[in-house]
Amino acid sequence: MELIIDNLTKTYGNGVNALNGISLHVPQGMFGLLGPNGAGKSTLMRTISTLQDASAGSIRLGELDVLKEHDAVRKLLGYLPQEFGVYPRVSAEIMLDHVARLKGISDRKERKIAVEALLQKVNLWEARKRNLGTYSGGMKQRFGIAQALLGNPKLLIVDEPTAGLDPAERNRFYNLLSEIGETTIVILSTHIVEDVQTLCKRFAIICGGEVMYVGTPKEAIQMMEGKVWAKSIPKQDVDTYRAEYRVIATNLSEGMLFIRIASDEDPGNGFAPVKPTLEDVYFRAISEKMDLVTL
Repeated sequence: MELIIDNLTKTYGNGVNALNGISLHVPQGMFGLLGPNGAGKSTLMRTISTLQDASAGSIRLGELDVLKEHDAVRKLLGYLPQEFGVYPRVSAEIMLDHVARLKGISDRKERKIAVEALLQKVNLWEARKRNLGTYSGGMKQRFGIAQALLGNPKLLIVDEPTAGLDPAERNRFYNLLSEIGETTIVILSTHIVEDVQTLCKRFAIICGGEVMYVGTPKEAIQMMEGKVWAKSIPKQDVDTYRAEYRVIATNLSEGMLFIRIASDEDPGNGFAPVKPTLEDVYFRAISEKMDLVTL
């Protein structure tokens, strides 16, 4: 099964054009959706998830028309939004059983088997009797994934899932998503470049409601070979350099500002070539749509 998005547009009533002709082909596996806040990622996720209508374009999940066959799509969909609430005085076990009923799993024995399997899968079995209000941020995220996985979805959408997690929880979440991606279409929407590089075979950069790049992380980095240059400068000179070069990243250390620029040719002026990173690809792509301030 594949997800095909073709020329998708969303314009809100106030005139804001959140999506402008988005076209993406998403096969089975992990697919990253990378972009800054306000890029249109959440609008796209909500549209795919049948939570809002599009202004124009189409989305197909296999043979289903996502924009028209909402009920059929929802049976195949799991969705973990950026922010979701939990009932703090209800245990994970009871809450998952309730969600399973809402998803149409009416047989009690079937629900019990599904809930127990998911609690094991997301490593919450030992904490299944604890109230959700006692869970850490990472535990709540894993509980959210368990909810989204009820009913064995063919498409799983996760929006900014690792924001606020400590490194250990983040790593556990990486491993869980990678395992799920072996048999499911998983769309990971994030502004964290490391998430995409760690997890995703393919990804897209979105900014200003438009697709700026689609491909693999490796291809993206290779595309920037020989085009990234760096030097240190006095902090007060940064505006002068921004006016003359395409500055894609800055880092302040001990009173000096280290800048990275994108240039197809040797810019001279003391710049030295450096090995490109996926962050360089990302910042160069979005710099075409917005002014960067990364001090």
